[in-house]
Amino acid sequence: MNHRGTRSRLNHERWLVSYADFITLLFAFFVVLYAFASADRKKQMLVSAAINSGFESLSIAHVKPGKGSKAAEFPSPADPAPALAAAHLFSGERVRADLERIRQDLRKRLSTEVAEGAVSIDLGRDGLVISLREAGFFDSGAADPLPETAATLRQIGQSLAGTPYEVRVEGHTDPIPIHNAEFDSNWELSSARATRIARLLLEMRTIAPERISAAGYAQYHPLTSNDSAEGRAKNRRVDLVVMPRSVLPVSPADAAEGKTSWRKITDQ
Repeated sequence: MNHRGTRSRLNHERWLVSYADFITLLFAFFVVLYAFASADRKKQMLVSAAINSGFESLSIAHVKPGKGSKAAEFPSPADPAPALAAAHLFSGERVRADLERIRQDLRKRLSTEVAEGAVSIDLGRDGLVISLREAGFFDSGAADPLPETAATLRQIGQSLAGTPYEVRVEGHTDPIPIHNAEFDSNWELSSARATRIARLLLEMRTIAPERISAAGYAQYHPLTSNDSAEGRAKNRRVDLVVMPRSVLPVSPADAAEGKTSWRKITDQ
């Protein structure tokens, strides 16, 4: 009698084994779904960050600074990492306001050169453009800067020393072909002028070396028409383009190690 009761109770409770297996499988299924959902959120965050960087770059030359905007303060180039880490926190409006502050500072420092037309300082699509006219800084057809160039570059370096921005030195010429003992083309002349200005900036040690680059564009980026002698004179120049940076998304593994990927938001 007792044995039959025990067997009957065991038979009635066998469903618990199947139920426990079902619950375990259901739990595993939802864990997998949660893992996929978490991965999707990470991808969405990366895409969102990249899109925000793109829109910020477009707003630099078009968004007007708000009233009461204050210029940011940055550490010295002796320790540039904190300044670079802070750069991506700027919205397009704040970057433009800070570049405007630098422009006003440079106009005061270089007031004589600006008044004489040897230097122009303007906000452009890529950032702040400091343009050194050939007539004030180079002999015709030569790449070695004139002695007075050093004083101008020193003022520029001091103004940019505490900022996180990159400085791209661009050489430009007019379309008249050049062929002398040193250069066979305007490409070589424009590149040599940009490189030698960049070297002077490096020697002054006011701007961190990793922030400086040089490029030659020959006659292909004119400011104005080359149909007149005056227009060609304006197009013969070396531009120092002060450009903001932005942070690119990094992989979760790199983020855990504190690594950061940098890109110029103006080169998109």
